[in-house]
Amino acid sequence: MRRGTVLAALAATAAVLTGCTTPGGPARSAPSPASSSAGPAATDRSPAGLATSTAPSPPPPGTLLVTDFGADTVTFVDPARRAGSAVLGSVRVGTAPQGIVAGPDGTAWVATAEGVAVVDTAARTRTALIPYRTRTGPVTTGEYRGGGMGLALSPDGSRLYAGVNVPGRNGVLEVVDTARRSVVATVPVGRRPFDVDVSRDGRQVYVTGHDSFDVTVVDPARRSTRRIEVAPYGTEGGLGSWLKPHHTAVRPSDGALLLPFEGERLAVVDPDTGRVRVERMTADTHQHGVTVAADGTLYVVGTGPVDPAEDTGPSLTIRRPSGAERVIPLDGPHEDVALSADGRTAYVSGGFTRDGHWDGLSVVGTRTGTVTRLAAGHRPLGIAVLPGHPGATAPPSPASAPPSPAGPRPSR
Repeated sequence: MRRGTVLAALAATAAVLTGCTTPGGPARSAPSPASSSAGPAATDRSPAGLATSTAPSPPPPGTLLVTDFGADTVTFVDPARRAGSAVLGSVRVGTAPQGIVAGPDGTAWVATAEGVAVVDTAARTRTALIPYRTRTGPVTTGEYRGGGMGLALSPDGSRLYAGVNVPGRNGVLEVVDTARRSVVATVPVGRRPFDVDVSRDGRQVYVTGHDSFDVTVVDPARRSTRRIEVAPYGTEGGLGSWLKPHHTAVRPSDGALLLPFEGERLAVVDPDTGRVRVERMTADTHQHGVTVAADGTLYVVGTGPVDPAEDTGPSLTIRRPSGAERVIPLDGPHEDVALSADGRTAYVSGGFTRDGHWDGLSVVGTRTGTVTRLAAGHRPLGIAVLPGHPGATAPPSPASAPPSPAGPRPSR
């Protein structure tokens, strides 16, 4: 991909673009009410999560939770079921949900345009909506709406960290006391906080600023910050550039931050020194979501080409700690990725924020490279795997299912 050509073209559109596409989405006059759908018999009662007429059975360990950016809901998906019966139901959480994280106690936290929704996954009910302390303007939809984006839980589960987008200016990290269900602190961070991550010891929070080309390192105890610029292509084009950070993974072995760019470069950031080292990648596609396994294997979602004449289509890159990569083609744009408990399956959400999204997930066998598509939700963006009780076994992996017509592509 000739990045100089892309930068020159995109610089001319900076007045229109503020990220990956043009702004959009109508304002909404009032927050949407919470509702629950756990099958034909279930009924919704109220945002406070009052009892439903028919209580659903708790979802099994390994159930997927996907945020439906286009439907204001979280959908429950059991990947162990056949495709026609995989969807267990949905819970209305708030306008344009994006980031999601599931705690070990079965509580899910969802970043919406209205506030952080709290979902009891066993009852499949929204139990609270925590309003942001930061003013973000009218409640809207679309890629550039104000409100929560990235989310992360502290290791002990006592704090939730929400990256809040404030249209037209820098964002804010809001700190939520998970017991009190309220915001207890706010910290200024970079522009459009796409992703939030936490160090393994909980002493640092990392906020990826998509439109400010940076990661803000936050000390949650002191509420102090340090900015690290992460721009392996430079910052030419400003808000109109495509060559900006999206999602970050924390490498288990040493705590380094891993940020992929364009299927060509992996920025490896030392959060203590601010040093940025760049390694080569091979997928040659615009990249968004990432996750990392306990052994350090990195999984990176390729959403599709910036320039169709030069770039490669959507894919999932599986990058070993040695740097060896396997690039598995996917059909259509995708956004985020999560792993099964046993690491044998990757789940990739298909709800891209630009045109071309599709309503489902790609289920990828991480060892075999097989890909199957699973219908789920409406423009699903964020994805989390519901943990099981101690000793619970992981769900059967669909890695042995018949492959899609596009098989694994050798890396270059």
